Amino acid sequence: MDRKIKIGTRGSDLALWQANFVKDSLAALGITAELKIIKTQGDRILNLSFDKLEGKGFFTKELEEELSAGTIDIAVHSHKDLPTENPPGLIIAAVSEREDPSDLLLILKDCVDVHQKLSVKYGGIVGTSSNRRKAQLLAYRPDLDVIDLRGNVPSRISKLRSESYDAIMLAKAGVKRLGLDLSEFHVEELTPTELIPAPAQGALAIQIRESDRELFGVLQAIHHPGVAEELAVERTLLKLFGGGCHLPLGCYCRKHENTYQVFTSKANEGDDFPDRLFLEAETTEGLAKKIYFYFDEDREFPKKVFISRELNEQSYFRKALNKHNIEIEARSLIRTVPMITILDSFILRHVDWIFFSSKNAIEYFFDLNPTLPKKVKFGVMGSGSEDTMRRKGFFVDYTGAGIDTSDVATEFAKVANGTTVLFPAAQNSMRSIQQALSDDTKIIDLPVYETIHEDDVEASAAEILIFTSPSNVDAYFAGNLLDPGQQVIAIGKSTGKKLEEVGLTYVLPYSPDETGLAEAVFGCCL
Repeated sequence: MDRKIKIGTRGSDLALWQANFVKDSLAALGITAELKIIKTQGDRILNLSFDKLEGKGFFTKELEEELSAGTIDIAVHSHKDLPTENPPGLIIAAVSEREDPSDLLLILKDCVDVHQKLSVKYGGIVGTSSNRRKAQLLAYRPDLDVIDLRGNVPSRISKLRSESYDAIMLAKAGVKRLGLDLSEFHVEELTPTELIPAPAQGALAIQIRESDRELFGVLQAIHHPGVAEELAVERTLLKLFGGGCHLPLGCYCRKHENTYQVFTSKANEGDDFPDRLFLEAETTEGLAKKIYFYFDEDREFPKKVFISRELNEQSYFRKALNKHNIEIEARSLIRTVPMITILDSFILRHVDWIFFSSKNAIEYFFDLNPTLPKKVKFGVMGSGSEDTMRRKGFFVDYTGAGIDTSDVATEFAKVANGTTVLFPAAQNSMRSIQQALSDDTKIIDLPVYETIHEDDVEASAAEILIFTSPSNVDAYFAGNLLDPGQQVIAIGKSTGKKLEEVGLTYVLPYSPDETGLAEAVFGCCL
């Protein structure tokens, strides 16, 4: 290509990084390009939140107008800012490789409270311009005061620094691309499965005129078709909901091995409790429409759900089901009793890691008032155990995600092999984590509690039965059978194996916590 390409971009530091990324990519192909800075409505109006601005494409319309007029050849966008339909005559010619789509919570260090989930002090002020972030954040922490925050990334950080807020939320991709130093803040990373990102978050869209076939052909060298396929699911769902930047919709599609996994969160307003869905499929064909049907306002939900554990009134799971007037029958089918009352301090003297597979293990261990080594690290299975550790006043160094303990064991072994690891647990625990550790790892098993089945467990008539441990499965089916039409959810694979032993099929959530269980219930009965 002989002609010089003109790239249109906004003037923020992040937009210029993105435009220069495309410019450099073209230069690597032997093509010269120059930048033209264009101001958008979103750049000019900073005193209103997005849901108060009219129309769509607050950060893209002016770029698209110049592209249509021929004054630029390429418009570079943050893909999540683009409306779901291109103006006539324009197309997305290429999408970049996707940067990590996680969100970051930046917290002033004197506003950190480790006892709270996400570490923001109780009642803290959190700034974000996103209704999607607001809805999901308040679902986890309804005590927080979430207020509007506008401006580019450096200006938002400056507003936090001036103490207008106790914390702010940003996309990790922008922070990473700008190489910003955040060491003055406490930073919590919220993975895209924990706080679901905006559709297409972390990817760049390279837009051109449809008639410019020569440029289209050139751009295929920097196009990532696999990313485009995943983003198409997310953006098609956004289009089905008729939404823009202000819609409280999170959607994240990824290919895991040979399966597409899609995580979706949707609320009607930023103050509403969001519904969440996890779905897997072998193909993306029709996937967005399938997800859309789950959120139909007229769909029917189960009238009653049984769960084999007690729930407090502020439980995430309880609030998710109460939203749809689903009755909850929450009762544990087991009792736990302590195995020891005194802990020999010698056991802890040379321990490098303490790993907890359950909340019960944490409670019974700390009831022993242990004297901990100064540099001991903590590992846990699941976010529920992580939250329990927070309430004890401890940050966790490793949190095992997912429902398969063998996968968690493999990942934990990467950081713990060759050290001394203490495992407080139930008597006769399955020792799934221990089995993955290397021979040079010293393992100390410490039974701290015993599980006892309740006698004469009463059957439940609920449409959905959720079992939260293998022991609860044993206790329930010692004297009961599954009624016709009842569906079963197992919190994890070890619980699922117990259900298989009694000949039952079941649904597995993505994560072994209350959020994952709420997603599983929302995905049933359609």
